[in-house]
Amino acid sequence: MSDSDFEGNESRDFAADAREIVLELHARLGEGSPQPRLEPTRKVVEMLGDVHRAYPIIQVAGTNGKTSTARLIESILRTYGLRTGLFTSPHLVHLAERIQVDGEPIIDEKFVDNWRDIEPYIRLVDEELREAGEPRLTYFEVLSILAFAAFADAPVDVAVIEVGLGGEWDSTNVADADVAVFTPIDLDHMERLGSTIRAIAQTKSGIIKPDSLVVSAPQQPDAREVLREAAERANSTIRFTDDPGLSVSSTLAVGGQLLTITGIAARYEDIFLSLYGAHQAVNAQLAVLAVESFIGGGSQQLDPEVISEAFATVTSPGRLQLLATEPTVLVDAAHNPHGARSLATALGEFFTFDDVTCVFAGLADKDVRGMLSALAPVASRFIVPDLDTERAMPAAEIALLAREVAPDVEVHTAATVAEALAHARARAAATSEDAAVVVAGSIVLVGETIALAQATRGWRDFT
Repeated sequence: MSDSDFEGNESRDFAADAREIVLELHARLGEGSPQPRLEPTRKVVEMLGDVHRAYPIIQVAGTNGKTSTARLIESILRTYGLRTGLFTSPHLVHLAERIQVDGEPIIDEKFVDNWRDIEPYIRLVDEELREAGEPRLTYFEVLSILAFAAFADAPVDVAVIEVGLGGEWDSTNVADADVAVFTPIDLDHMERLGSTIRAIAQTKSGIIKPDSLVVSAPQQPDAREVLREAAERANSTIRFTDDPGLSVSSTLAVGGQLLTITGIAARYEDIFLSLYGAHQAVNAQLAVLAVESFIGGGSQQLDPEVISEAFATVTSPGRLQLLATEPTVLVDAAHNPHGARSLATALGEFFTFDDVTCVFAGLADKDVRGMLSALAPVASRFIVPDLDTERAMPAAEIALLAREVAPDVEVHTAATVAEALAHARARAAATSEDAAVVVAGSIVLVGETIALAQATRGWRDFT
């Protein structure tokens, strides 16, 4: 992934300034070391004139599916004619992906102008934190502030905000969301959020604010109980997508799937979704419930044509994304066992590959064994590259785990991602017309794969 590329925006002079700002951001404490605090972020946004209160907010928390769900919500709202802000994380290739206005990444000029607006206040709070013996504002805290400020400056009619990590003490939680949205909650980031589903759900439930509306994907019993209790304490109404009377069904369609969604206010039939996977159907249903809750408090039917247009045109980069054909290359940002299981299920339901080469890499703090176990039933072989990040588990260690988990599956290692992809594509091309390459296990890996595809204009030559 590249944190410093703002090429393609409106001004190369501003692009150079933007790259300098990104370097400054990169010098801060990274996203691997989040600080469980809200007060520093809150102080900055309040000094900026309460930029986090300048527009209504839909906030999305959960373990998997947050970015896709946020994009689906934003697409519906924008198709309705609302001016939207979208804040997601992490990015795959360019930092500008994270902060979008009306469906487009923030341009260099706005990025630089908004940074110049917030920088004096960032410096002030940094100094206060230093004097108190605390780390200065982190990379993600500053990005959250920048997003809130950019949306106020635009201005937007509504912002869709994805939580970075957890919920209760995530820097995005300085805002009071009108609608809180929960994707499936599972075990991940346990060193930060807790070792049980209940503990993790408790942290994530912190985004529920008094008298708000809450919608959630189906949850495991402990998570469901925690979210329901949190909503009751906040005097908020909560609905789960699998509550009686609510449902989603899907059938295969060319380029995606055809959905029938029974929402809070109405039933929406024959809605084409340009994303693959049963999990994306649930994300789509959750997005509909979120927008129904936002527009009319759940009592007003949405325009089916608006939903159809929004879902037919929505994209979710890095989520079962088709990057190439002949052979087929798919990338998926599955980076924990729950995501890997969803990927494996989608491959079986939506594709007819007779051979799958899985290019796989993972970070050392992730459940790599669990991901390999989930993917082994659909993988003909694993090719494991070394990632250029200190957080990565070495390829040799992953290969040993893969051989333990799947002794009947071929396992190879590669020195680089480019080498792994070249090997995988050559193997798939030589195997059959229905062979494919699937890249998964790490967002870093997926981002680098997308960047390679872009740099080589369709991968004419990986090496």
